[in-house]
Amino acid sequence: MNWIATQSYYKIHRHVSSTEQTTVVQLRSMYLYEHKVRTKYREFAIEDVLDMSYRQMGDEGGFLYLHTKQGVFPYTVREDPSRFIDTFKVLK
Repeated sequence: MNWIATQSYYKIHRHVSSTEQTTVVQLRSMYLYEHKVRTKYREFAIEDVLDMSYRQMGDEGGFLYLHTKQGVFPYTVREDPSRFIDTFKVLK
């Protein structure tokens, strides 16, 4: 099954030890299929995704929110996800 739309997002992991702090930025992708939305560790049936929204935070991107039956899941994005959201709304 091929995806219909994709949106990149990133996850920041910080590890603090007694001598240093390290930051690792992991680039990931979210995929929209006809019957599901899939991220690296989660998968949502399309009927469980109620809505998607975006909140811009400064010039560095913002948060893409997946509003699901299980709750709201935020994803940090650098690019405007309007095309991904619009594709979802047409599909829904």
